[in-house]
Amino acid sequence: MTITGGPVFWILLILAVASVVVFFERLFELRRSQIDWQDFIKGLVNILEGGNDDEALAICEDTSVPVANIVATAIRNKRVPARALKESVDAQQRTETNRLERRLASLSIMSQIAPMLGLLGAIIGLIKTVMMANSDALVSRSDLLNASMESLVSAALGLAIAIPLTVMAGSLRIRMDRIITDMDAAATHILGYIAQKRESSK
Repeated sequence: MTITGGPVFWILLILAVASVVVFFERLFELRRSQIDWQDFIKGLVNILEGGNDDEALAICEDTSVPVANIVATAIRNKRVPARALKESVDAQQRTETNRLERRLASLSIMSQIAPMLGLLGAIIGLIKTVMMANSDALVSRSDLLNASMESLVSAALGLAIAIPLTVMAGSLRIRMDRIITDMDAAATHILGYIAQKRESSK
């Protein structure tokens, strides 16, 4: 007896490979995007205190992570009115958040599609089994078992893919939420520093 999951089986395998590629690509990107924002801001503030805005911007551009990009936006716009400064920083935060979420939604969608595809494969296998059993032609026990196994394999594979996918998507979401929290904290800190400098210069 040859055990097969039918055409849905191969679709599920392709889905599994694609999801693993997306997961590791997002994982590496999120790991690269996370830095110790407190040390980063502290170092930049020391540079800004010396009046070296260009050096601070150069460090932000070389670091090229969400926190650095937000801080760079604040430094570039530090002479504009406070409201416009806050709006520019908020816009940069939204841009960075959207960039982090890229392909993360696709991983969540894959985790939802996998069990549905498994169910579809199970129904197709069940239909084949019923059609064979009701046909006028002689049907061997092996043929019926193959059709039944197609149902079971598809359903099992769909769940086997969906469960780890849900865990992977959740772990990436937790890591991304930490970066977003860091971005909020860094934005608040640099805006507070700029506001304090404005007050002291009056």
